[in-house]
Amino acid sequence: MDFLKSVKDVQKRADCAVIIKLMQKATRANPKMWGSSIIGFGDVHLKYPGGRELDWFKMGFSPRKQALTLYGCINSARQSALLKKLGKYKTGKGCLYIKKLSDINLDVLKEMIVPKK
Repeated sequence: MDFLKSVKDVQKRADCAVIIKLMQKATRANPKMWGSSIIGFGDVHLKYPGGRELDWFKMGFSPRKQALTLYGCINSARQSALLKKLGKYKTGKGCLYIKKLSDINLDVLKEMIVPKK
């Protein structure tokens, strides 16, 4: 929570609170800092074909200056298909970049993060 208090932009801080609730619900894990600027949820041990191993989070985000960066939200074909309905965003290698939640369809983001059963 101390990290989120350091986010100066009031709207970005409010958007972070929404994302935290969604990711907690999806992963059933409490938020944890990964490094100095990423909030992650859950733990997973990754093994790459080349033999490299890594402990990482299941899902996470970072309130970067340029955009909210979400990790673990576009990894599946279902999640990628939902991007067509999301609204204004950018993607990177495994990342979803959103300037503010009001730029997107929040119901679609909820479905990407917490799929209906």
